[in-house]
Amino acid sequence: MIERPGTALVRDPGPRLADGIVTHRDRREVDTALAARQHGDYVAALGEAGWRVRPVAPADAHPDAVFVEDAVVVCGDLAVLGRSGETRRRGEVPGAEAAVRDLGLRVERITEPGTLDGGDVLHAGGTVYVGRGPRTNEEGICQLAHLLGGRRVVPVDTRGCVHLKSAITALPDGTIIGVPELVDTSVLPCMRVAGEPAGAQVVVLGPEHVLISAAAPRTAAQLAADGLRVTTVDISEFEALEGCVTCLSVLVPRPRARDAHVSPCGTSFP
Repeated sequence: MIERPGTALVRDPGPRLADGIVTHRDRREVDTALAARQHGDYVAALGEAGWRVRPVAPADAHPDAVFVEDAVVVCGDLAVLGRSGETRRRGEVPGAEAAVRDLGLRVERITEPGTLDGGDVLHAGGTVYVGRGPRTNEEGICQLAHLLGGRRVVPVDTRGCVHLKSAITALPDGTIIGVPELVDTSVLPCMRVAGEPAGAQVVVLGPEHVLISAAAPRTAAQLAADGLRVTTVDISEFEALEGCVTCLSVLVPRPRARDAHVSPCGTSFP
């Protein structure tokens, strides 16, 4: 039997999806039926990559609840519940809390006056980069650093984007890829510039496997040329709401195994 890399938490788009918060782009009409199909394709891609998909309880009163990554940060056996700087999103947390408790994770939380969204937290190599911007403040970063113990935590100022992981993510080897204009690059190591904005957003599904938006064909081709297995998904209706491939799931790795390939913050792959 093939051992699965872990569990992927996802939350179905709710009936109010089209009312989601839009900050940095012009609002357009969202096709909710198409969004549902796209979400199904996204979830299917996670399953085909070996991840065990586990639904998070609906939060239908919250249009942005489908972006489940923002509610919780998982690092090893620790789950840190967020406290968004956008007060309208704080009601999304209880369902995520129930899901990570069901997985047996230790649970901590960001408390007032701290704010933190999971979309601002990027594990790359041995470092945890945390976006400092409208959703995550200095106090929230300090609280997260304390909860993560000895891990190196580096604040990164963001501009013109909702979250840090809208601007940069990490490839399987820990290399950062992104759009340098959206972040303070002085605190980052060398960055690979994405071929288009959506190419800044990569989900690592395995040691040589990444998920990327269909809106980033040049970046997908570059990564494939580097020898990575690249899966693309169309998430246009979520991108209209400033969402991306990273924020539609929370990947909870299985416990570390001896001789496994280990990626940042305890993710392990067979």
